[in-house]
Amino acid sequence: MNKIYNPKPETWSAILERPTKTVDDIEATVKGIFKEVQSKGDFAVAKYTSLFDGVSVPDLEVSQTEIATAIATISKELKEAIQLAKSNIEKFHAAQKTNRIIVETIEGVNCWQEKRPIQKIGLYIPGGTAPLFSTVLMLAVPANLAGCSEIVLCSPPDKNGNINPAILYAAYLCGVTKILKVGGIQAIAGMTFGTVTIPKVYKIFGPGNQFVTVAKQLATQFGVAIDMPAGPSELLIVADDTAVPAFVASDLLSQAEHGTDSQVILVSTSKQLIDAVAKEVQSQMEVLPRKTIAEKAIANSKLIFVENDTIALELINEYGPEHFIICTKDETFYIDNIANAGSVFIGNYTPESAGDYASGTNHTLPTNGYAKNYSGVNLDSFTKSMTFQKISEKGIQNIGSAIEIMAEAEGLQAHKNAVTLRLKALENDK
Repeated sequence: MNKIYNPKPETWSAILERPTKTVDDIEATVKGIFKEVQSKGDFAVAKYTSLFDGVSVPDLEVSQTEIATAIATISKELKEAIQLAKSNIEKFHAAQKTNRIIVETIEGVNCWQEKRPIQKIGLYIPGGTAPLFSTVLMLAVPANLAGCSEIVLCSPPDKNGNINPAILYAAYLCGVTKILKVGGIQAIAGMTFGTVTIPKVYKIFGPGNQFVTVAKQLATQFGVAIDMPAGPSELLIVADDTAVPAFVASDLLSQAEHGTDSQVILVSTSKQLIDAVAKEVQSQMEVLPRKTIAEKAIANSKLIFVENDTIALELINEYGPEHFIICTKDETFYIDNIANAGSVFIGNYTPESAGDYASGTNHTLPTNGYAKNYSGVNLDSFTKSMTFQKISEKGIQNIGSAIEIMAEAEGLQAHKNAVTLRLKALENDK
């Protein structure tokens, strides 16, 4: 692990640089597959599923029989754990519902705003070395609460042409309307253009590898929205001597095991803690099943010592972490002043994995510094705000003159006429 002491602010950008890769070659591949799926539909999807996943899938859609079989294979303990997580996620996201906002801006001018669901939602759920059934909960639960009428889920099949049973169980539990055995670029392309089997959607959610990330960004060029730009998972912990080194190390490793390009950072005002955490990381990593993956991520990790909390906060806000853990004596200082973070975890007994699974908050979060300008997925991610207005005779008289003056100043005579005609009609009625 790389220990850095009192880095100067002008070096922060280099020290905190993300392990992102060039997308030039990836983009060419993605565009080629998009073009083929757009023109050849399911045929192209099947071709690339065979090429990338090494399996031929006769029927892309998961049948009810397959879902029932998968449910039967899930242990009682896992079902109960998933149900608990679903309940907490529902409670937290249901609390985010807002009522219609009605304002009379001036006598006779009534304006209001309402939230309406995005009708067709696409969910991408990775199914490789870590099948993320928890992400099904994080995306399908708020989609259902928002009232989305179509929830389409795509996940890559295994070598036997099946989707992980826990993914199918979570999808069934959360009311997903269609499940498809398709992953990677071809899944995003299928949901972007629509095929005979894969419905076209209005917005695509979910994490994925660098190919999926670029594919989602390309989808926006074809009128499909996405949840957010995304990159490798990341975690930053700020800690002092009040933190438990073993806990800090376990959190760093929980993110490091996501992938070799995951980034984990510890910022501390204690050199003793940094040394203790480094030893704990090496000790705990030895027994991890995903040690090889974690090892590569940890090799690029940073342990940064700074003199005080003020400097630490400035560095953290500059970085804008996806996940931010606070384990300090003065936790209120960080809670009150953090400006850029996807999700914040406070205290020695709040592991980041709680947010990944069962506390209730959403784990689909902005990475790569996008926490500076993007929110994590929430209930509003599945809705759009619509404004309404109704103006009475008195109302158009109250604002009509202002509209006429402004429209004329902009040189838009027809805009002015639309008001003038109405005002004259009211004058004639007197």
